[in-house]
Amino acid sequence: MKNVLPIFLFCSILSLSAKSQESEFKPFKVDVSLGYARPGGDGAKGGILFAVEPKYAVIPSLSVGLRMEAALVARFGGYDENGDAMDASVKGSASYIATGDYYFRANKDFRPFTGGGVGLYSIAGIESTNNSGEVSAGSKFGGLVRSGFEYGHFRFGIEYNIVPKTKFTGFDGDGNPTTGLNSDNSYLGVKIGVCIGGGRK
Repeated sequence: MKNVLPIFLFCSILSLSAKSQESEFKPFKVDVSLGYARPGGDGAKGGILFAVEPKYAVIPSLSVGLRMEAALVARFGGYDENGDAMDASVKGSASYIATGDYYFRANKDFRPFTGGGVGLYSIAGIESTNNSGEVSAGSKFGGLVRSGFEYGHFRFGIEYNIVPKTKFTGFDGDGNPTTGLNSDNSYLGVKIGVCIGGGRK
């Protein structure tokens, strides 16, 4: 009996530990979100964004995924040689980011999370409406940090996308180049969405 009791207790602890690590939710889901995008820089104007993110829970408290997002905003176009802010127009931009989210309450209906990711941002061309000048489309390597919560199949999140600036040169009405200008590509996203799949087993 002296040998059986420790073995029984040890097996019981292992059993409880394994049960606590078993998720009550299905591991695969797809997040679909719509939201508001606020670019950085004085004079920038907010716009809309749309994102789709397939995700897989490698453990109950950690999901990895791929965020594919399109954002339509008017970014700040910099300053001209007189120090005046330059308006700008932009067609849109897209990003493909490998993400990871950590859930603080993995097996509850209300699940706050925090996360981040890194990947590629495709920056759309930008044209100044004050002076002639433009930047062709290109790509930048960047990342994001985020937090929010899920409740059932509802998801709310706030993300800050960190993207390097784009430099360009504008031209005045006489065709003379103005001071080098910077377009701020980072932006804040506030999103609401739904989780397709990933419900309770």
